[in-house]
Amino acid sequence: MDTIMNWINENSGLIIHYAVQAVLALIIFFIGGRIAKFCEGLTEKAFDKKKVDKAVGSFVASIVYAIVFAATILMALSQLGIETTSFIAILGAAGLAVGLALQGSLSNFASGVLIILLRPFKSGDYVEAGGKAGTVKKIEIFSTELRTPDNKVIIMPNSSIMGSPITNFSRESTRRIDLVIGVGYDADLKEAKAVLKSVLDKEERLLKDPAYTVAVSELADSSVNFVVRPWVNSADYWPTYFDLMENIKIALDDANITIPFPQMDIHLHKED
Repeated sequence: MDTIMNWINENSGLIIHYAVQAVLALIIFFIGGRIAKFCEGLTEKAFDKKKVDKAVGSFVASIVYAIVFAATILMALSQLGIETTSFIAILGAAGLAVGLALQGSLSNFASGVLIILLRPFKSGDYVEAGGKAGTVKKIEIFSTELRTPDNKVIIMPNSSIMGSPITNFSRESTRRIDLVIGVGYDADLKEAKAVLKSVLDKEERLLKDPAYTVAVSELADSSVNFVVRPWVNSADYWPTYFDLMENIKIALDDANITIPFPQMDIHLHKED
């Protein structure tokens, strides 16, 4: 114990010096983290004022945060007396090794950059990508956040999005509703067609141009199939779709036109 106390007394100046340096490094780290968050928020606000897509602003802001935070770490290490020049060189070599081990993460980052440059979608678009569908909330360095219609949050790796077909349901201002309506072979086709057209003519949300299509598309096994293809504004797609399905069924019932459904006939043979 005496030996330890003597060593502390002999090196008290050095201990105090390193303690002060460590405290300053912690202060730099803490303040730097706050500055990084502040810069991230400031970047997002700047993009919002310029009315740039929120997904782009979120992506750039996350990069700004990573850069400022990395600089903070280097400053804190420098305050501790660690030579940052050699540290950066070591970090670069380690980064190469880590990069080879984390090829997936680098792929996600590169895919994120491609999403920003190519812009297959923007914040607020409803898309299907990587086997998932939802509204785009934000694009980050490694992932994109989607929100499903039933309010689930899906975090999609950027590489899985760019590595698969992307369907953007919101890019165009109009969409076509595709319905297939089957009627029985005993139905009057002209009357059935007139009934379908009357339902469409009463629907105010349908666009006049392009005009809707009602035509026989197939003589199926148990029904004659009509294609019903009206156009609507993209925002009205699902409400109009649901209402048309209901109104068509009601109109066909009122006209005594049957809609075939799968049936199974069982024949019993009595052996003598």
